[in-house]
Amino acid sequence: MTVQSVLTLGIRALQTADIDGAARDARLLMAGALGIDVSRLTLALHDDIDPPCQDRFDAFIAQRLLHRPVSRILGTRLFWGRSYHLTDDVLDPRGDTETLIAAALEHAGDRILDLGTGSGVIAITMAAERPTAKVVASDISKSALDVAQKNARDLGVADRLSFVQGSWFDAVTGRFDLILSNPPYISDAEMRDLAPEVLGYDPHIALTPGGDGLDPYRIIARHAPDVLTPYGAVIVEIGHAQAADVTQIFKSAGFSKLRVHTDFEQKDRLITAKM
Repeated sequence: MTVQSVLTLGIRALQTADIDGAARDARLLMAGALGIDVSRLTLALHDDIDPPCQDRFDAFIAQRLLHRPVSRILGTRLFWGRSYHLTDDVLDPRGDTETLIAAALEHAGDRILDLGTGSGVIAITMAAERPTAKVVASDISKSALDVAQKNARDLGVADRLSFVQGSWFDAVTGRFDLILSNPPYISDAEMRDLAPEVLGYDPHIALTPGGDGLDPYRIIARHAPDVLTPYGAVIVEIGHAQAADVTQIFKSAGFSKLRVHTDFEQKDRLITAKM
């Protein structure tokens, strides 16, 4: 069988199961099975497919039929132009989080703290984009930190990152010009409405803190003033309906300069807070 014929069967299987983006996903999975970049797939379509590659592709399609995300099947995620290693121990980074990077790069300062680093995409991107930066990445999960450390090594910035294990600020020392975080913020009430690709595969601890979803912001707002430099800023990702609540949390903690940023779909996505 040719690559094209096997790919067509995979697309049909995903379409029959009502998987969104069936053709796109199947092409990505075929490229992964062949070990080539998806941009080269067209050149391979008329080639005979090797049995091991077909077996790999069929296994990938079987996983996608169970709503496992393509990024988790392939074990990689592209973020800010760089490829990151991904495991089931970390949140699958969203494109919306690139909004946080864009906002952070507008602020001066080389001492950066990333709270709840997960796969490390925020910390590593900041280190890569700002060569003079020193970044501390904190996470409660050792498994997540292992993934982040691998990504830092693979992307050549490990010498400027420090990784600490603890809940929020527990293991953090020093002062920072920027405190960044994409915390878990989904409320208990919202969890049941998540797509199966999210609910079934992202770590629960990375999705929700329980309750109203706002506790991480309360913790960050309460403790950030103790570790911020005088002109430092806190930038946090939020759910699109949380801007008013999170703004009020930071105001109540003594922050007087607050800004809401929207994402690429013009939904509220970030809060920047300064004292």
